[in-house]
Amino acid sequence: MSEATLSKADWLDRIEREREAWEAIVAEAGDAGMEQPGAAGDWTFKDVAGHLNGWRVLTVARLEAAARGELPSPPPWPGDLSDETDEGLEAINRWIYERNRDRPAADILAEARDQFGRMRAAVAAIAEDALVNPGRFPWLGGAPLSAVLEGSFGHLHEEHEPAIRAWLADQSR
Repeated sequence: MSEATLSKADWLDRIEREREAWEAIVAEAGDAGMEQPGAAGDWTFKDVAGHLNGWRVLTVARLEAAARGELPSPPPWPGDLSDETDEGLEAINRWIYERNRDRPAADILAEARDQFGRMRAAVAAIAEDALVNPGRFPWLGGAPLSAVLEGSFGHLHEEHEPAIRAWLADQSR
């Protein structure tokens, strides 16, 4: 089933499956792995979790704004940083890293759990047609709101999970 044909119930189930998959990765990393470098280059697993949370905050803001019938708030990083260029993305990633590097892993993991719960609550509050029909939210440039979820989940699975899995395999040896 493609993203465009998923119902609201499908998306609610998908959020739960994604949360479960994330929790399984967290469990596999374990407490001992949180501060071990190598999960993504020199980053620790905790750093990757903070990075994912830093981007997931946009997903949550967009979904919650849609549920309220409002425009989403701007990203939390400084306004002069743009995700439109590679340099801007690198700067945003540095900003997110700096903001999270000294936080306890437990706080970062609790934030991720909260974000998944908030995503699910927002999707539950959104009318199905608003979730799946393109063009409902001009600030999405014609994409359906569900593309926000797909992008968030893809960020983990496409950009970070392969490196995390390789790191976990190395850790188990």
